[in-house]
Amino acid sequence: MSRQPIGDGPSGIIIAAPRSGSGKTTVSLGLSRAFRNQGLSVQPFKCGPDYIDPAFLTEAAGRPAVNLDSWGMRPELLRHLACTLGAQAELCVAEGVMGLFDGAGAQGQAGSGSTADLAALTGWPVVLVLDVSAQAETAAAVALGCSTYRNDVEIAGVILNSVGSPRHEQMVRAGLDGIGMPVLGALTRRSGLTLPERHLGLVQAGETQHLDETLDALAAMMAECLRLDEIHSLARPLTGSSGTPERAPLRPPGQRIALAQDRAFSFTYPHLVAEWRAAGAEILPFSPLADEAPHDNADAIWLPGGYPELHCESLATAETFKAGMREAASRGAAIHGECGGYMVLGETLEDADGTTHPMLGLLGLKTSFASRKLHLGYRKARLDSEAPALPGRTLFGHEFHYASILAQPDTPLAEIVNSAGDHVEDTGARRGSVTGAFFHLIDKEGAG
Repeated sequence: MSRQPIGDGPSGIIIAAPRSGSGKTTVSLGLSRAFRNQGLSVQPFKCGPDYIDPAFLTEAAGRPAVNLDSWGMRPELLRHLACTLGAQAELCVAEGVMGLFDGAGAQGQAGSGSTADLAALTGWPVVLVLDVSAQAETAAAVALGCSTYRNDVEIAGVILNSVGSPRHEQMVRAGLDGIGMPVLGALTRRSGLTLPERHLGLVQAGETQHLDETLDALAAMMAECLRLDEIHSLARPLTGSSGTPERAPLRPPGQRIALAQDRAFSFTYPHLVAEWRAAGAEILPFSPLADEAPHDNADAIWLPGGYPELHCESLATAETFKAGMREAASRGAAIHGECGGYMVLGETLEDADGTTHPMLGLLGLKTSFASRKLHLGYRKARLDSEAPALPGRTLFGHEFHYASILAQPDTPLAEIVNSAGDHVEDTGARRGSVTGAFFHLIDKEGAG
């Protein structure tokens, strides 16, 4: 396999599919590990708002995976991340989101959030994963439609997934040969190579047993069934990647930031922490589940999302953690909670069994999982006034949870709308220097 980069910028490919469930995550993980096993340095990316897949991509590639989100990110931030991280690797592999052209249905800061928009912004060609179960020549029609739907998106080839037999593969290939679409390999249905799921997606990478062995098995399958050299040769440099990209700074919540990090608080976007560090902030990790208090010299505390509803009893009885948080609030530290962190800042959290657990009580929020209701989508928040822990007055993010609000008596944090501009139930909350909301921050509005 060639080790020479193509062009003078970070070279990459995007793994996409006509719809969700086609196998793009499996292919992205397998290719990342297969290329890594061949000695390539691989920089993984994930299109759109996602915490679970990037953790698996990180394990597969051996380098931290970062999200690239055209709806929530300013163009300069997206380009900065792609260029600076990609320049440190020989190949970028970006996993798409949903179907190739599926996004928010409305333009955000740099696009609709679709994989196609990311392909157009980066210039990286698309490798399309086609689930060909229960079809044959129709697969060629799907590939042709995807390749001609937008003239700023290049479909460089397809990978066939869920092939039933050699005869089935032959029939699918015949149609694709007819339209001149390169077939980069074919994968049959194989058992034992799936990853366990949970109500917010896959179980987290750190909780998955035998993950390394599974990733190596995926890599071996890719090496056996796909033409890795040809796939690597399809990579193209990031468009407009000459020169050093400008930084896209995000104001950190403080100079010394206590960041909750454990199984209950695991959803933190790497680009946020990287921007905080670039601005000179010090990150001080702590574990509420281990009953650790935030560092007493922290002037900001960030409680990210995760799965606190699975650890209600431990959090309710973590007296050192609770005392430390209340002390920090009393001295005016900037405290912010996202989604799960927001619920823990509240008065109570009712679990799926209907048991109510006391939380920190720094906000009056009461939430429940007893009656599940999906809240999903992009969010734009307009704050009435500055919040100490947040980087601006207009923020872009997303919401993904099943909790219901039982009570929220505090001052609303923001006017929050979805991608269509419709108001959503959650307004967030603020009480003194403590703020929280269900939306996960991706970026702020505007340049600089």
